Amino acid sequence: MRKNKLTGMSDKMSDVILVVMCSLIMLVVAYPLYYVLIASISDPYDVYAGKTFLLPSQFTLEGYKSVFADERIFTGYMNSIKYTVVGTIFSTVMVYITAYPLSVKSLPGRKWISLFFLVTMYFGGGLVPTYLVVKNTGLLNNMWALFLPGGVAMGNVIIVRNFFENSIPHEMMEAAQIDGANHFTTFLQIVVPLSRSIMAVMVVFAMVAYWNDWFTALIYLKAEQAPLPLVLRNILIRSEVTATQSSTISGGYAELNRITEMIKFSSIIVAAAPMLIVYPFVQKYFEQGFMSGAVKG
Repeated sequence: MRKNKLTGMSDKMSDVILVVMCSLIMLVVAYPLYYVLIASISDPYDVYAGKTFLLPSQFTLEGYKSVFADERIFTGYMNSIKYTVVGTIFSTVMVYITAYPLSVKSLPGRKWISLFFLVTMYFGGGLVPTYLVVKNTGLLNNMWALFLPGGVAMGNVIIVRNFFENSIPHEMMEAAQIDGANHFTTFLQIVVPLSRSIMAVMVVFAMVAYWNDWFTALIYLKAEQAPLPLVLRNILIRSEVTATQSSTISGGYAELNRITEMIKFSSIIVAAAPMLIVYPFVQKYFEQGFMSGAVKG
């Protein structure tokens, strides 16, 4: 049986230890989400009493019924899907067309242009100046207010630029230019097809960011334009216990508090479910693209 020179253990034993460690890490990462799932279908008092460690206690769907009883849920879902699709496409395209010129070493002033973009990672105008810019450009109550002010994430640009520099053969691009291809043709026919893995990473980053973004919509959009996270937030706020509300509900304060707690857990699952469904389809590209783009050339 072959032994590893560094650890002194056999390869089989090393594999067993690695599998056990990975399983433990997976449990640590996955259990909080599982806990929220079983808590969303359990009585909240049993949850706080510690009776839902592995299995639901007193199965109930009242939390989900309360969430989906609000007619704004469907509108919020449709708005979130629209904003996520448009925002993901816009953000990915902007990252690509910014990263490609910065990866071309013959670009005049490349160093200073990169520095100019890099400054935006550390310094910003703040909320009030950004709001004034959005207002003065006529973007209030317009979904493009969600995309244009922060459409280019410089951290993502650096990752994609490094991928272009380190993972796409320069000889191939030089050969295309010798054959008469310009930078635009090279970008579309060589760079984009060979960078699908890093594109998947950028798509996942953008999807998660736009799906979970509620604060930007709260500032710039009308109530009927609210995405799902903002709708869920408003439902949760509306369900908070007040003296007036508790007096109009059968069971009073205790029952209203119980419903509020169920809505909290149900809202998390409702908001997270679409991303959990989509992620497995792009996960196979994620690790390869992210690691390739993270290597500094």
